Amino acid sequence: MEWQRSLDLYENLVKLFPNIERKGKTMPYTSLNGHMFSFINKEGKMGLRLAEVERTKFIHSFNSSLMEQHGRIMKEYIIVPDQLLKDTDKLTKYFEKSIKYVSSLKPKITKE
Repeated sequence: MEWQRSLDLYENLVKLFPNIERKGKTMPYTSLNGHMFSFINKEGKMGLRLAEVERTKFIHSFNSSLMEQHGRIMKEYIIVPDQLLKDTDKLTKYFEKSIKYVSSLKPKITKE
């Protein structure tokens, strides 16, 4: 999918969560308590961070895989298929699961 279209869909999703801010100029992402949990890469693919059980279910349900960035596998991030990125209603529940997961992690101290 074209990058701008992916970005538009991603931004529409993030807007549904008023307590979450879209960050990043060249690589749009979201984070909570210092933990990034979603992003759009330069190819227009959305990565979403999920807990292990949810991640495994997601990969099997959507025939997806782990996200790779800069030649390395991002162990906790799955690739959101384009069809799911287009289905905001369905994707919302996975975004909520991602928020719940990162909320359970110990906050990181960030530089603001």
